Amino acid sequence: MTLAYRFATTFFFLLFKIFFRLKIDGIEKVPQKGGVIVASNHASHLDPLVIGSAIRKRQATFMAKRGLFKIPFIGAFVKTFSFPVDRGAPQPSTIKEAVRRLKNGELIVMFPEGGRSRDGSLLDAKRGAGMIAAMSKAVIVPAFIDGADKALPAGARYIKLSNIKIFFGNPIETKGTETGKDFQEKIGSDIMKEIKNLKLKVENTPL
Repeated sequence: MTLAYRFATTFFFLLFKIFFRLKIDGIEKVPQKGGVIVASNHASHLDPLVIGSAIRKRQATFMAKRGLFKIPFIGAFVKTFSFPVDRGAPQPSTIKEAVRRLKNGELIVMFPEGGRSRDGSLLDAKRGAGMIAAMSKAVIVPAFIDGADKALPAGARYIKLSNIKIFFGNPIETKGTETGKDFQEKIGSDIMKEIKNLKLKVENTPL
């Protein structure tokens, strides 16, 4: 883990704890070594920071939309911890890069819905997440973030104080020989099913 990553995640962890009463549940379900995909819902620009803060004891790599890399200052920061992806249709080179990193034992954070939900509702998974999981055979850990969409919803200019929770679910195994389209779509469906279950758990768990 790089010093810059450790510093950044510790800083944001303290910030979220102090101002947003960050609650983390199930972090022990995230393996501390080996290729891992953390697959989360996505409704706020704060989501990557929340996930990075929650799993700060292990360095994560994020798949970020290509446009972010072109923004002055922000682009340099994003480039440090991420690699670009075309949100509409991931390129073969992007898929190969994600699979390569996972097989090398990295932890990659993905948002299987393919983009932010405008109203916080869960969307169907895009094929990319299932494709990467099927090809890499990496363990998938589902996650659900609650409250970040209230703190910084899509289109908002300012951050509001709101309690934020993130719950991690049981790992999903992808071992085997299957890699076809049907299997990829099944993985995507299974991921979203587990995220929906976590959403229900979050809604029924008091702060």
